[in-house]
Amino acid sequence: MTADTQLDATFAALANPTRRAILARLADGPATVNDLAQPFDMSLPAISQHIRVLQKAGLIERSQTAQFRPCTLNAAPLAEIADWTEQYRHFWTARFDALDTALAKLKDHSND
Repeated sequence: MTADTQLDATFAALANPTRRAILARLADGPATVNDLAQPFDMSLPAISQHIRVLQKAGLIERSQTAQFRPCTLNAAPLAEIADWTEQYRHFWTARFDALDTALAKLKDHSND
């Protein structure tokens, strides 16, 4: 998978709030599909579909321990997103600096 394809798959997987909640749960440690499905009002096949999307994007891995197949978080694609967004940091920093300057001027004018 190319870097652009990986980013596309990761962003597409993260676009859904259920999948983001599943990842947040997996940040606490491995979980079974039943564990992951518990807080949601949806069927196991629907949860399994979300898991397949996350797995295809490389965000989760499934292992097999006896009859269990727990899911674990793979944060590497998230690190790739962080690296990608880092190239835009100077834009936000400049905007925050400009906002800070504008707020300081407003404060000075209100104290006059």
